[in-house]
Amino acid sequence: MRFPFQKAFLLCAMTAMGLGSAKAQYAGHVSSFVMDARTGAVLSATDAELQRYPASLTKLMTLYLTFRALEAHQITLDEQVPVSIHASIQAPSKLGLVPGTKLTVEQGVLGLVTKSANDAACALGEFLGGGDEVRFAQLMTQQARALGMTNTTFRNASGLPDPDQVTTAHDLALLSQHLIADFPQYYHYFNVPSFYFHRRVVPNHDPMLKIYAGADGLKTGYTDLAGHNLITSAQRGNVRLIGVVMGSSSNARRSMEMVALLDKGFADEGVAPQPLLHPAAPSGVLMASARRRGRFNHGFLLASSRPMEVADAPTSPRRYGRIPHHGASVRMVSVRHVVAHKKRSRHS
Repeated sequence: MRFPFQKAFLLCAMTAMGLGSAKAQYAGHVSSFVMDARTGAVLSATDAELQRYPASLTKLMTLYLTFRALEAHQITLDEQVPVSIHASIQAPSKLGLVPGTKLTVEQGVLGLVTKSANDAACALGEFLGGGDEVRFAQLMTQQARALGMTNTTFRNASGLPDPDQVTTAHDLALLSQHLIADFPQYYHYFNVPSFYFHRRVVPNHDPMLKIYAGADGLKTGYTDLAGHNLITSAQRGNVRLIGVVMGSSSNARRSMEMVALLDKGFADEGVAPQPLLHPAAPSGVLMASARRRGRFNHGFLLASSRPMEVADAPTSPRRYGRIPHHGASVRMVSVRHVVAHKKRSRHS
């Protein structure tokens, strides 16, 4: 990766002076980290201790605290989470929650892992923080310290831009390792292809679930300043790896970088390579060819490089009425059902 000398010198100087945070953000400069989830062995690291903006990877800590509260029986999956005005006005990506309504904890979890919904993250944060997202962010930072995430500070539940909200690729790998090890009973949510919310299919936009054999979570993230971020866990045989890519220049590029990192990690662990998966490609796909670029070992189809994390929210208020208390509007669906549903609703 080419990096101008002056910028590299400034980066090193600022890091040495402890001035990381917002001042150490460079668009297109990638930080990465790969670890063995079981042993904690570090398989590769590039600027993994450099403080970066987490963007929606922040939601992994929101989910960690949600799972912790569920395990402690402080809340339940069908418990009602109120939607405040503050939560409803969060920037996209969002579910389009209406103030004064409610969603269940499970709906909130699914909204975070599939659509990376900022309004749902804020609502969960306020719910767990006693009505105060700032208080919840303090709990997030305290939990980060307890997990050994020494270079991480949280300021909100969603990952929307805040100059003081920073983390590192290494810290996020630790968080992901704990999510998998501490809450195996909830980890399956990260692999949900989609779910129904008020008669509408909300698909999971994590591309690695569709293209990489063994991938089963965790999270995507994007803001203009953070770049394109991705955390992926994949298991092949008895080996589970966690990969982190931060600051990539596009969705397609971060996926290719993740594929290369995980392939090398599995090879280093003595796991035989596997071909990439080739799902039916939606309209507007991008063909990313390794052979043309000369850096990656696969040619494969990737979704459009438009950052899904900042997709516009639906504008029709009829799709988001008051959520029924029985929570029956949540139903996980298969990929085949999603495709069929999209064909039926394309002109709605």
